[in-house]
Order: sequence, then C-alpha cells, then structure tokens
Amino acid sequence: MQFKDKVAVVTGGAQGIGRCIAEEFGRAGAHVCVIDKIAVQPGQASMHDEVNQGRLHFVGDIADKTVLEKFVDEVIGRYGHVDYLINNALPLMKGIDECTFEEFQYALSVGVTAPFYLTKLLTPHFAPDAAIVNISSSRDRMSQPQTESYTAAKGGIAALTHALAVSLAGRVRVNSISPGWIETRGMTYSGPDAVQQPVGRVGTPMDIAAMTLFLCSDQAGFITGENICIDGGMTRQMIYHGDHGWSLEQ
Repeated sequence: MQFKDKVAVVTGGAQGIGRCIAEEFGRAGAHVCVIDKIAVQPGQASMHDEVNQGRLHFVGDIADKTVLEKFVDEVIGRYGHVDYLINNALPLMKGIDECTFEEFQYALSVGVTAPFYLTKLLTPHFAPDAAIVNISSSRDRMSQPQTESYTAAKGGIAALTHALAVSLAGRVRVNSISPGWIETRGMTYSGPDAVQQPVGRVGTPMDIAAMTLFLCSDQAGFITGENICIDGGMTRQMIYHGDHGWSLEQ
C-alpha cells in the first residue's frame, strides 16, 4: 500500500505502455494524472476528471510549452505535490530519407524537451522520496533503418536520465527503462517472432509497468541514474550469418 494517495503523473497515458502504467498505479491506490493527445472519449472537453477512478486526464500535445504549463498548474492546484513522474509519451518515428527538419524537431520536443521541461516545472513540487522514470527504448543502443527521429529521441532521454539523477541528487531519484519489443495490441506471437527472443516470448506492457512501479517504490531506494533494458535478452544476443541456424536473406 505504499502508493496509496501518492500522486503519479504519466505522459502518453491513454494507450499502450503508458495506459498500463497508469492503471497499475491506480490499482495500487495512487492518484493518477495523465496527459495525452488522445481523449478518453471523442468530443469531450480538454480536461476530463474520472472521479470514480481518482484520475485526471488532460488532453494536449506535450510538444507545446504552454500545454505543459497548464497541465502542471492543474495537477499542483489539485494535489499540491507530485510523487512520481513517468515520461512515457511516444516520439514520431521517421527516417533520414523522409523525415523533415520540422518532424525531427517535433520528435525531440516530445521525446526529450518535454520530459526535461516537465521535470523542471515539477521540481519545486516533488514530495520527499520522489522518483522519475523515463521510458527510453532498446533503440537507444541499436537501430533499424529509417528510424532516426525516434532513435535520437530515445537516446536523448536515456542520457537525460543520468544527468537529471546527478542534478536532483538527494531530492529525486531518476531512472530509465529501455523496452524491447512490447506488444501493445493484445496479440500473441508464436514461432520465430517468439523463439528469437532468449526468453521465448514477446514482451507485454505489464513487463514495463511492473518495473516502473518497482523503481518508484521504497525497495528501489538505492537505485538512481540507471537505465534498465527490458527486451527479453535481444540486445545481448550475438547474431552471425550461418551461426545456430541464423541466416541473412537479401
């Protein structure tokens, strides 16, 4: 019950990993404040207070500085402080062949600038023993072709994590998680998609949510500045053509 009546802020919390994290905090007794571009129901006002779930849902684009400021004003006006900040919102993924200057800047605004500015706005309001968890990606250390905007943003937030951990030392613990392949649509994979993973399956949002809540808990009180990769072991697996049945097809 250590999360009872705590205040957790989750960006990109309307769907996927962010929604799972928000729901798990709610189940653990926390007051959850979500900001996302997506409304809970079409046509609703820009602010939706789910009273029965103790959740504040703010609709807005975190790439917009004024949106972040209004969101923080709403959260602090209601609760007075924040215990946990989860920077999860998804940056745009486009590659060097098609990504424009403006699109690349937008990806960095969502993936790096917004987490920085949201942290800055909330710093005077963090409760004792507060924690930040940034959601990076295993793409912070490896890439597919044509993913530059997303990869740069995820690499940026991984580095931002240890910088903030040092700057906020003694006030807020800051860690990041780098998910690998996480299935957010409820599909179940078998065959090569699953077997290629050293753990034998594709990840689920709960794999990330469970670690997020752990990193915010008292049990993680000696952990800060760390990046934890949760990818089923994929980034630890060496692959060579012709080795153990692997083959390259062109």
